[in-house]
Amino acid sequence: MSLDSPQLKKLLQDVASGALQLPDFQRKWKWDDERIKAIIATVTLDYPLGVVMALQTGDTTRFRARPLSGAEGCEGRTPDLLLLDGQQRLTSLFQALYRDEPVDTVDGRGNDMRAWYYIDIAKAVGSPADRDEAIISVPESRVLTTGSAQRISLDLSTTELECNAGMFPLNIVFDTDRTTAWQQAYVTSDAANWPRWSAFQGRVLNHVNSFVAPMINLPAATTMDAVCAVFERVNTGGVPLNVFELLTATFAGNQEHVSEFGDYYQLPTVWEAAKQRLSNRFPVFGSPEAGSDDGLSSSDFLQAVALLRTWELKQAGDAAAVSCKRRDLLNLPLADFRRLAPRITDAFEWVGEFLERQCIVRAGDLPYRSQLVPLAAVRAIVGEETDAAGGEERIDQWYWNGVLGEMYGQSTETRVSRDVEQLVAWIRREPSVVPETVTEAVFLDDRLDTLTTRNSAAYKGIYALLIKQGAVDWYFTEGPLKASQIIAQNVDVRLIFPKNWVAKTSGRHKMHATSIVNKTPLSLRAGRSMAGAPSSYLKTLQLESGLRSEWFDDVLATHLIDPALVHEPDFDQFYDNRAKQLLDLVQTAMGKRTVYRDAQGR
Repeated sequence: MSLDSPQLKKLLQDVASGALQLPDFQRKWKWDDERIKAIIATVTLDYPLGVVMALQTGDTTRFRARPLSGAEGCEGRTPDLLLLDGQQRLTSLFQALYRDEPVDTVDGRGNDMRAWYYIDIAKAVGSPADRDEAIISVPESRVLTTGSAQRISLDLSTTELECNAGMFPLNIVFDTDRTTAWQQAYVTSDAANWPRWSAFQGRVLNHVNSFVAPMINLPAATTMDAVCAVFERVNTGGVPLNVFELLTATFAGNQEHVSEFGDYYQLPTVWEAAKQRLSNRFPVFGSPEAGSDDGLSSSDFLQAVALLRTWELKQAGDAAAVSCKRRDLLNLPLADFRRLAPRITDAFEWVGEFLERQCIVRAGDLPYRSQLVPLAAVRAIVGEETDAAGGEERIDQWYWNGVLGEMYGQSTETRVSRDVEQLVAWIRREPSVVPETVTEAVFLDDRLDTLTTRNSAAYKGIYALLIKQGAVDWYFTEGPLKASQIIAQNVDVRLIFPKNWVAKTSGRHKMHATSIVNKTPLSLRAGRSMAGAPSSYLKTLQLESGLRSEWFDDVLATHLIDPALVHEPDFDQFYDNRAKQLLDLVQTAMGKRTVYRDAQGR
């Protein structure tokens, strides 16, 4: 790492020539008009601008590069430096002080505008405290108007008018010939302007032309992980960088791919195609209309690829561990990504089918998105072994232990990697291997009392298990709910006993009205008829269904509800009875006994 002190003029020249460009992972950014005026004032006062940071390329760049906004004419040149920190500052100064075109910016209301920047000479030679007021912007026409009648308040459309107003055009500040010509016009227009110009030159122009911008240059050998870390630490004013964007720029800069295929590799296009394929068939992966990272994200996909790659490397003796940490993603070669990405896409398609069998079909009903990453990697590793005798049962058990034991709720990198290796071994019946997600998962009996919202994976899990075990809707009673009906009939968890009704009771479970024990999956149409106590609305639903009362009671029982306890409502008895049945459901899914806090049970 080296510290340099180039003049601002030299930096802007490098921007114009393409010697200084942006890595493609840098987002485009547009400063507003007020911030541009403020940074111009800073330069004219020779106040510190802040350190600029760049990465040396060594004549070759690992990233696809692009010019700063306004310097597009230099495309195609290999840059000497890639700007990591300072994009907004240098872009604003380049457009305002160096380029002979209006600046693309936004006004105080966020509306796009194109502006020229001027400095009022009379104000600029006054107190430095008033310098901000000396910097003005005018529209592309160089004519300022006011009021609904569009009365002209300032016209700077010719050099003569600029001189008469004492407004120096800042876009020529680094062009000696044009500045000299403007000076001559200014002092010729009024001999009294000579002293003012001399003061302006000393207090403003000299500051700008000699302005120095401290610059840290990182060596070309800086690792990808370090580049990503440095960028995230210094780029505090922008949107955080993610690994996908860094890999996009890295893959696009792969010259071997360009030589072979005649174009750079477009990772976003590849990911969007994979996401479109998955989400079109399985809504649980998100909505394409909501963006490519709604639901299943690009990061999830890259992590699954990294798990598969590090698995292969470990089997070959070239890696110590299966892993999907950031460094594993950043070290992912393009050739390996191109080879493995189709397998991971196919694996996620199988995951979508698996979730459908669990009656989890909407993104909002998914307990843990992070648990899908190791599952996809395992499918890619073992292939159809997941569907063989015993394989599917073990995957089911692993999945529900992760959900109901709430094992994927916090930092998951270590668990993800461990689960891949252990689940593969378990499916292949290697001796003495059971995934720790299975052995460590615990469901406490009183957890049911606190499962009240979708914020909990276990809440979503019990909702799905109720559908999976055969719940029949209370309006559409033709048969058990199917995955295809969940979206079509707008199935959701709905209260069995109304919260207001429970609040009026004095029972032991008065505070548990919003627990999952008092909820069940039903269609929106059924929910419309559920007004008042169950003893009242169930008669309405039974008549709407056209079923005899005893047959409708059989429908209620598919929700693990004792019909007698809702027809003659006793919330405490209902709650105890249904909690026991739900605990049995959880126990079956997890393949282990529920843990009771109270040795006497309920």
